[in-house]
Amino acid sequence: MRQTGGKLPKALILFGPPGSGKGTQAALLKEQLKVPHISTGDMLRERIATGDPLGLQVKDLMQAGRLVPDEVVNRLVNDRISLPDCAGGFILDGYPRTIQQAEVLDGELRARGFEPVVIHLKVDYNRIIARIAGRRQCPVCGALYSLTSHPPKSPDVCDNEGSRLVVREDDRESVIRERLEAYDRQTSPLLAYFAASGDAFYEVDGSVGSPQVILSGVCAVLSLE
Repeated sequence: MRQTGGKLPKALILFGPPGSGKGTQAALLKEQLKVPHISTGDMLRERIATGDPLGLQVKDLMQAGRLVPDEVVNRLVNDRISLPDCAGGFILDGYPRTIQQAEVLDGELRARGFEPVVIHLKVDYNRIIARIAGRRQCPVCGALYSLTSHPPKSPDVCDNEGSRLVVREDDRESVIRERLEAYDRQTSPLLAYFAASGDAFYEVDGSVGSPQVILSGVCAVLSLE
């Protein structure tokens, strides 16, 4: 993603439903491409920790249980992508979340000389539900198991502690379905916006294969292989 041969550096915008492995892919792409991975959640926490005026504004909003306005999030992102380490490209994770944010981002990227590239990790929701609902956790040591890919040696018993494994509240099927429905409501308009925007837009199958196999699929559409 370094600027070579007159090509613009890429701003990779990563989308994926809960359970799609988006976080894993973002980390792998960061290593593969040698560019910053910008997570809006991490960025908000970092700005709050610095205690600068914008960070204090965000902290006050979050403590009051209010959403951070689009214009504040846009400013945070613009501040971050203006730093020298982003000059050769970067990965955006968790932004944009609204059409207004997407419109501002598209304008900023083009004004700064970046090529927007949208990657949507498309995963069969039944696979996500089966995978997440099959997770179990030890309440003592926190070890995670999968009934399909990494089961305990004895059914429902932690290998380390011998304690009874539990299903985390977030891993219950009803909760997973609610999260997926919320993702669809929020993200479908954004995907439609980018698909019609003229920006490079790719959907990569994240349902089958190891994280490295899925990474190869992402790299292939980015013409990195």
